[in-house]
Amino acid sequence: MSTTGTPRMALVALAALSLIWGYNWVVMKQVIQYVDPFDFSAIRTLLGAGTLFLVLIVLRRPLSLVAARQVVLLGVLQTGAFTALIQWALVAGGAGKTAVLVYTMPFWVIPMAWCMLGERVRGLQWAAIAVAASGLVLVLQPWAMAGSGFSNFLAVAAGMTWAASAVVAKRMRRDHDFDLLSLTAWQMLFGALALVVVAMLHPSRPIDPTPYFFGALLFNAVLATGLAWLLWLYVLQRLSTGMAGLSALGVPMVGALAGWIELGERPSAVEFTGMALIVGALAMLSLWSLVQSRRAGG
Repeated sequence: MSTTGTPRMALVALAALSLIWGYNWVVMKQVIQYVDPFDFSAIRTLLGAGTLFLVLIVLRRPLSLVAARQVVLLGVLQTGAFTALIQWALVAGGAGKTAVLVYTMPFWVIPMAWCMLGERVRGLQWAAIAVAASGLVLVLQPWAMAGSGFSNFLAVAAGMTWAASAVVAKRMRRDHDFDLLSLTAWQMLFGALALVVVAMLHPSRPIDPTPYFFGALLFNAVLATGLAWLLWLYVLQRLSTGMAGLSALGVPMVGALAGWIELGERPSAVEFTGMALIVGALAMLSLWSLVQSRRAGG
């Protein structure tokens, strides 16, 4: 892993990435006032895939499709099911709370990788899972299960789907040599096509073509997809994997803060404690990854 270049600029890119992906939770929440969630999911992922292929052409990166069946599976999971679940969850769920629940993904991927890939789970990882589980119970509050219970379920299911796609991706990259940007573009295209089928089969209201609707599409296609993935590749080239993983900590924090400020989503004391525990567990995993990458020489 190359760490050449200017670390300060890479940290700026990492912060910008967290801001873009974090604030997009508010954008995705707001836009469903004007469009059916499945319609928006299909349109934004199609535009996102188109943006990524344009980036590939501009950067002269490989366009070849490797291991097509596996890429289709990855696309259906990582883009299709995941995007549909989070957008559906946002219909009734708050932007910040949904973001935090979805970002329980690392805690699902650890036992999945243990079972399916034989990856060893170490002490601090188990501790982080335990802390996150405690936080998850407080956020979900199964003893109450008021109003947004189904939304919470969808958000957690999205995190589990994301984790499953991460395990699939790790297995694929172990067996084949992929260009990260090319793989992302192809899987997003296949996932977008699956979402188009879902949107066509699902009854929906007409799109209200407001400026916010078009602005949300532009934000998702250009910033949250094209620019964000370029920033991510830049960060991976300039920083260690452990340091780059800090984006997993920043995104839900930005999402929760933006939801609080812009949408007035003030969590209860119990929910706030649970969200803090989940973010704290993410910090534990990020610290562990950073230490491990430094021990391995970055």
